[in-house]
Amino acid sequence: MSDKRRFVLAHAVARAGAIQCVKDAPDGYWVTIEPPKRTLDQSAMFHALCGDVAKQATWMGKKRTPAQWKVLFISGHSIASGGGSEVVGGLEGELVNVRESTAQMSKKRLSSLVEYCVAWAAENDVRLSTPEDS
Repeated sequence: MSDKRRFVLAHAVARAGAIQCVKDAPDGYWVTIEPPKRTLDQSAMFHALCGDVAKQATWMGKKRTPAQWKVLFISGHSIASGGGSEVVGGLEGELVNVRESTAQMSKKRLSSLVEYCVAWAAENDVRLSTPEDS
């Protein structure tokens, strides 16, 4: 048996394979069941949204980069969805928002983040590009 196996629980054969692996696993092995992570298409859409906003909007009186908008959106979405926020003193005395990682988000969580961004853009007169605009 290899050290690591993954199953997408999409049908009976995959479920049976997962069950068999659990039965065959040596003592001390771990089993984790988790929702699927965000897709590359979702990630690309989120980054495109941040780019559109960076080209058209300002925050606190300044233009912001797509990377800065990403931080703003993730932080705002966390507050809006009841997740909270934590700002800590950084290694050099700066303030740092310790935030969740989009790479670790589930499909459902990243969908919610994208919906949050689209709503923010609509409320702030940001025209979002479509694939045909590219």
